Amino acid sequence: MVERFIGLIACILCAIPFFIISKYDKTSQTPIPFWSGDTSLKNKLKDIKGYNEQMAKLYGKCALAFVITGVCFFFLEALGIALLIFDCSVGIYIVYRCYKKILARFS
Repeated sequence: MVERFIGLIACILCAIPFFIISKYDKTSQTPIPFWSGDTSLKNKLKDIKGYNEQMAKLYGKCALAFVITGVCFFFLEALGIALLIFDCSVGIYIVYRCYKKILARFS
């Protein structure tokens, strides 16, 4: 039971930064970077406000995925482990593809 609780807490701790980014950077004047800290985004984007709204939604979905994984981890340990592996492998690729589509739309 302790390991399930630790898995839940670990997933929630992973989700917190994503929730913070999605909540507070949504209305930022500078573009939300995609983990790399790209400082040249401001020169590439035509609509920073629209870009930030879409990126905030993307980061919100990432946070939600980690929260769902944590809850699943708490109730079914094997499912939580499988979802965590998915989130940290295939999920990263899916988020990267979504980021590229957002970047192409607003460039």
